[in-house]
Amino acid sequence: MNIVLFETDQRNCLLPLCYTRPVALLRTGILTIREKWALRMPGNYSFKTEEYLREKYPLSVNADNLYVSSHICPTDELVRQVVALEPGEGISHQGILVAARLNDSDALAFPASITSVRWTEFSDELDNVRYPWDLTEVNARQIQLDFMLLTKGRESAQLSGTNRLVAPDNIFVEEGATIEYATINASQGPVYIGRGAEIMEGALIRGPFALGEHSVVNMGSKIYGGTTIGPYSKVGGEIAQSIITGYSNKGHDGFLGHSVLGEWCNLGAGTNVSNLKNSYEKVKAWSYPENKFIRTGLQFCGLIMGDHSKAGISTMFNTGTVVGVGCNIHGAGFPRQFVPSFSDGGAHGYKINQLKSVFATAGQVMARRQRVLADEDLRILTAVFERSAQYRKF
Repeated sequence: MNIVLFETDQRNCLLPLCYTRPVALLRTGILTIREKWALRMPGNYSFKTEEYLREKYPLSVNADNLYVSSHICPTDELVRQVVALEPGEGISHQGILVAARLNDSDALAFPASITSVRWTEFSDELDNVRYPWDLTEVNARQIQLDFMLLTKGRESAQLSGTNRLVAPDNIFVEEGATIEYATINASQGPVYIGRGAEIMEGALIRGPFALGEHSVVNMGSKIYGGTTIGPYSKVGGEIAQSIITGYSNKGHDGFLGHSVLGEWCNLGAGTNVSNLKNSYEKVKAWSYPENKFIRTGLQFCGLIMGDHSKAGISTMFNTGTVVGVGCNIHGAGFPRQFVPSFSDGGAHGYKINQLKSVFATAGQVMARRQRVLADEDLRILTAVFERSAQYRKF
């Protein structure tokens, strides 16, 4: 099948994480949303996303297409019903379009063409990613679902006898991973360790937890359940119910809780993130489409950070802080709780972090992971710089 992962206007509520990627490439659990669909429903995948992203993430339409929502984390039962759709049929869930089977003309006219679709309602519970903090709220459950999907019928690599394990049957280690003198407690949820990953001595890990391929947990780290570390990342210190999308570092002491970091981010030594207000009130966070702080409805909410942003040593982030793309945060005191993309500074004030500087740093950082900052990436960052200019009022 030709499968198109489509987005709704809700994608704007997922900024800054989706400034640089389609919604389907957000990570929650072990996998990205695209990977969750693709492993259950093989096919040729493309994206219906913002125009400036399509050079890197193109749309492909043919005579017979399955349009599926990038905001919905699939289940086995949902996929069974999606695969069974006939042309012109669709599935909704609580008033939200989940999937539709469309011919080429209806696919190109989407979403206007949905008025001609015959709908059925999916009644089971689904995880719907609407805001950045939804990713962490469903992360523990998604780790469990992804764990079952990835490990079904497979045997884990053997763990060294130097480790202290609780509920070892709930721990899966891919080949090439290195783990020595660590304590891993999987009694409250599964623990998945990716190919070539490393957990150093003295690390304390409680599931549900996922460590992506070739990522590293440093010595003496303390990681609580509901945490995902994406591929090619390095972490240390204390982390709770947080997601690092991939290719990012929080390698030193300091606390990160109920937070989401994009790719190519770095938190300097001693960086701390508040995830609970002193008043115990529900947290507010910045909404791009509403251009103001909105109620999250959550008591715990930490840092949301877009791609290519960095924080200097001993940075302190307040509860519910949103940092955009390409930012350089440094200096004493708490930065404002909304830092627009391409900002350079901190509590003492900001200036524009010019594209030339962001490009230079990004090129060096990506080269360290044997990745290249391609021309299409430069054009995406340039488009984000232009789109985010309205928020830079300094």
